[in-house]
Amino acid sequence: MLALNTTEQARPGILIVDDEREELRFLTDLLRRQLYHVRSASDGMAGYQAALAAPPDLILMDVRMPGMDGFAACRLLKANPATRAIPIIFLSALDEPDERVAGLAMGGVDFVAKPYHPAEVFARVRIHLELAGLRKAGPAAEDAPAPALPSLHDPDEVVALAAMRLIDDNLAASLTLAGIARALGTHEKRLSQAFRRHVGTTVFAYLGEARIRRGRQLLADTDMTVQQIAELTGFRSAANFATAFREQVDSTPTAYRQAMRQQVSLP
Repeated sequence: MLALNTTEQARPGILIVDDEREELRFLTDLLRRQLYHVRSASDGMAGYQAALAAPPDLILMDVRMPGMDGFAACRLLKANPATRAIPIIFLSALDEPDERVAGLAMGGVDFVAKPYHPAEVFARVRIHLELAGLRKAGPAAEDAPAPALPSLHDPDEVVALAAMRLIDDNLAASLTLAGIARALGTHEKRLSQAFRRHVGTTVFAYLGEARIRRGRQLLADTDMTVQQIAELTGFRSAANFATAFREQVDSTPTAYRQAMRQQVSLP
């Protein structure tokens, strides 16, 4: 019995998160035949909790699920140091480039399209398990073990960190409190309370600061026009950007750019 348990632990662990029972059964049987240790969950929140309880080596995550969808679960997983490094392969019935780009941008490593082709599933799972193993080993692994990542025991802290990343990655979008909460699988009241507690400000105060912070960087490092920077940072016009910029920085965008360039040119 002891040998069997040791073998079970040595097998790569895969967590499948999908609300479709037939597809879940198909993938589970498919991967178990390849001697993987497979667990499953039926929605994003259950998958997130399962990954926290026993981090798998890889997650296969359906995108569209009732309750918390795959993207929301991914944001929480990537915001928690205990689960951040787990490779996530998204499962999707839609072959939409925008959805694929969004999934990859938030931390997914790959997509597998439905209906599944067994050889493709095997290949993608094997490749990403091997890549994850190489990252864990690393060139310096023999000299010093990698430090263990701490777990964030406060779920609200994970929500706040995930919200900050979502905002920073989508400054040009028309973000709303309801939309941010929905993207994280939570509700507006909890998001607001978590943000105030762990970030020390409101969601929209942070959003405004992040947009101006990005605007300052673009003014200093690029030759983009103020209008272009306004569009990239979520403002309706150059005038709106200039007003918000002056309130936070006490300078116009043009004057700020000139001051930054004068500093660079000084000997």
